[in-house]
Amino acid sequence: MTDPILPGATLGVLGGGQLGRMFSLAARRMGYRVHVFVPQADSPAGQVSDHEERAAYDNLDALRHFAAGVDVVTFEFENVPAETAAAIADVVPVRPSGSLLHTTQHRRREKEALAAAGVPTVRFARVESEQDLAAGLERVGAPAVLKTAAWGYDGKGQERIEQPEDGLAAWDAIGRAPAVLEAFASFEREISVVGARGLDGSVALYDPFENLHANHILDVSLSPARVDPRTAERAHEIARTLLSTWSVVGVFCFEFFDLGDGELVVNEIAPRPHNSGHLTIEGNHCSQFEQQVRAVCGLPLGSTERLAPAAMANLLGELWADGAPDWAAACAVPGVHLHLYGKDEPRPGRKMGHVTAVAPTLDAAREHAERARAAVTRPAGTRPIVSAAPPA
Repeated sequence: MTDPILPGATLGVLGGGQLGRMFSLAARRMGYRVHVFVPQADSPAGQVSDHEERAAYDNLDALRHFAAGVDVVTFEFENVPAETAAAIADVVPVRPSGSLLHTTQHRRREKEALAAAGVPTVRFARVESEQDLAAGLERVGAPAVLKTAAWGYDGKGQERIEQPEDGLAAWDAIGRAPAVLEAFASFEREISVVGARGLDGSVALYDPFENLHANHILDVSLSPARVDPRTAERAHEIARTLLSTWSVVGVFCFEFFDLGDGELVVNEIAPRPHNSGHLTIEGNHCSQFEQQVRAVCGLPLGSTERLAPAAMANLLGELWADGAPDWAAACAVPGVHLHLYGKDEPRPGRKMGHVTAVAPTLDAAREHAERARAAVTRPAGTRPIVSAAPPA
């Protein structure tokens, strides 16, 4: 058993987005210092960290310099090159491992790893040529979804195929990039399980969250998910199996399609905290971000017990279309907590923040979260002129 990395140490984060920001806030509250490695200046994570190292992810000299100044490294999004994690691992521990990053940042490798672990997924086929596409459609059938193998998120790099003859047009639409063809799943709901595994092999799992999407982007998450106990236990069983089989050290999120009657298939995996788990900050004893700190530092994992029903609603760039949102109106809704990520350019579809509501019932929590989000839109001509980012 490796000795734990105790408060006072310095934690390194690859990536500077909102997940790194919330990790940094949790780590600093626990007494750690945080250094962030990111290509661009003034990142959301860098704004709240002790040091922001700015360099490209393939700058090996900068990576070694960064690694020499920290005690452990984790990552906050999976689009960090696996070679970057491998270079840092020569200097300090990387948790979760770079090999898991390599697997989960590529849909084909991820699907093949799930199949090898005996975990249920939709039927799938790799596509790297027209011949692969034709053979895949024959095996998988239609309707189906064609997804780029790498660098896809929030519905990007995906095309639906209604009939086999639509296959080539769909592949053209994603630039004929290497892809995965997946059978279209008719599901009742999407749920996710955030789980952590520590250095000692202990596992902690949050109750499943229910995820509601709009335009392929997560819109609202609910805790607990509206599923029966058998479905929740099956989701936990699969998550526990994968965390242990892959010897994870850190936090993972497992997204499932609930097909009904207790049948689940794994849709995607994130080797980090997840948007759907943001509500754990207010809704659970230990948030997913504190859990990430505990796991990568070798501390005992925290309690995942739910404090109250909770709902999270994303705040996308569209809310800035007519000027600065009315945050006071959102904060006036009972039980609502506002989180803004410090991003300076609101764009349609860009996640700028979220609100979480906790309440005695799940229906009330959802109503409060959605009401707070709706309340931020001011009547035309009444908005103050302020930046989307908080003052420095």
